[in-house]
Amino acid sequence: EVQLVESGGGLVQPGGSLRLSCATSGFPFSTVAMSWERQAPGKDLEWVATDYTRSSSNTYSTLVQGRFTSSRDNAKKTLYLQLDALKTEDTAVYYCQYGSLRGPGTQVTVSS
Repeated sequence: EVQLVESGGGLVQPGGSLRLSCATSGFPFSTVAMSWERQAPGKDLEWVATDYTRSSSNTYSTLVQGRFTSSRDNAKKTLYLQLDALKTEDTAVYYCQYGSLRGPGTQVTVSS
């Protein structure tokens, strides 16, 4: 059974940082691409980043390029998203995605 569980969200001030984690099981994590998405209140789901098996190939939304960094630990089967220089408009529930599946999400709130 495929499982995806995000964690690491919270309340942070503008300009702050967070690191999100996505613990996975049930599929060959080290060989597949995964994505991060987010959904802000009242808005559609939005693609944030895609993490490939080679980090040099990772791609990012222009809204987060240069501020967010995706990485993975294959031994732990865990995907990470480092969020730096956070803005209020980054407030959303963040999800990791594998194929058509997503985890329950983790809330990130950026507010002073």
